[in-house]
Amino acid sequence: MRIQLGVIGPSDSVELVKKAAEHFDTIDVLPFVYKKLEETVALIEENKHRVDQWFFSGQAPYHYALAKGIIEEKEGSYAPVNGISLYKTLLEAQVKENKIFSTMSLDSIQDDELKDIGETIPTFQLYTLPYTGYLPPENLIDFHVQLYREGKTEVAITFIQEVYFELKALGIPCYRVTPGIPSIRLMLQYLKEYGLSQWYKKAQTAILGITVFDSPSSSDESFYTYKRRQQGLELQRILLHYAELVHGSFQQIGDDHFYIYTTRGEMDLHFGDNSLHQLIEDTKLHSNLQINIGLGYGLTALEAEQNVRLAFRFARRYDKPVIIQVNEDKTVTESLQTNEQVSYNGRTFGDQWKETLKNANISPAVVGKIQSLAQHYKKKTVTALEVSQWLKGTERNARRILTELEKLNLAEVTGEEQSGYRGRPRKIYKLKL
Repeated sequence: MRIQLGVIGPSDSVELVKKAAEHFDTIDVLPFVYKKLEETVALIEENKHRVDQWFFSGQAPYHYALAKGIIEEKEGSYAPVNGISLYKTLLEAQVKENKIFSTMSLDSIQDDELKDIGETIPTFQLYTLPYTGYLPPENLIDFHVQLYREGKTEVAITFIQEVYFELKALGIPCYRVTPGIPSIRLMLQYLKEYGLSQWYKKAQTAILGITVFDSPSSSDESFYTYKRRQQGLELQRILLHYAELVHGSFQQIGDDHFYIYTTRGEMDLHFGDNSLHQLIEDTKLHSNLQINIGLGYGLTALEAEQNVRLAFRFARRYDKPVIIQVNEDKTVTESLQTNEQVSYNGRTFGDQWKETLKNANISPAVVGKIQSLAQHYKKKTVTALEVSQWLKGTERNARRILTELEKLNLAEVTGEEQSGYRGRPRKIYKLKL
């Protein structure tokens, strides 16, 4: 189990993180270097499907990405710069300039950190620009330039590479603070543990319970009519199809209670596309039955089953179809309707992909779906059987697709495995998407 860590920042900062990450044998570093901070958006959008967690070089790119809405807070972090890193930079500045500075300008450090530092170096006159979130580099440059030209400061201390280069070009003595290796490793340890917890969370048991809430009572003469039985069979067909979609085990308890046993990762994969709401609509359309859905999560199968039964109790409050989720800490989420439809495997292909697939006997949509599912399952090697299950097709068609990918240099054969039946062993392909 390996964490795919996307590292974003200037080249020197990225190299620093790569060096710190050598200490972790379960982290794969994917470096993304920018020259201008604004490049952060494109780097994330183009590579988000490859990354489990993002590590930013500092406060500026992290909050810039948040402000642009391309990541959520839990999807990334950065190593905060502490007093030790600042002291190191101050010492470097005084040694290189061969003088003791008494006045300086300092940006991008928070008030609480600044208070601690100010108490330990009272001889410095600090002009500061503390801020939270994102502030354009131009604002920081103007701050340092104005103070220096007014004669209030002797040197500028910045945390931003772009600011550093611009001030140096203007002839202003400037030094840049970067986080230390220990600080980076501490944050990498946090991201590693968070990534592993997300993996374990995906492996949690999930039980999807379905109940027909408007079924006639057993005393109703129409309950055992052919029409009612046909409705029940149609409902079973719909639920069996959904069980296959989420790679679950389907069971029926009585006439009107059904359970699909799967994992949280599978439900997360399909919940975003409103497939449960679609399941309710399909059931009403094809069987003329109304259903309630309870979804229970748990660290054990017993806990998940208890939670799905709790979800059913909450669902009884409603006189129309509803979806109730109960997770392991008993948090209840109720969903009555959906406002939009979103597909998880929608993908925009760049010019290089379009050119590669132009003359291929395979559609970009199929390649995109394989890529999405491979990323979701963290699979770098696959067989035709696995691809056939992902695409809900035949193993023969999956072999054809993998052969096409091999011709396009998007996959390569790395080995074989025995199928357990007569015939040739299955080829194992390494995906290069």
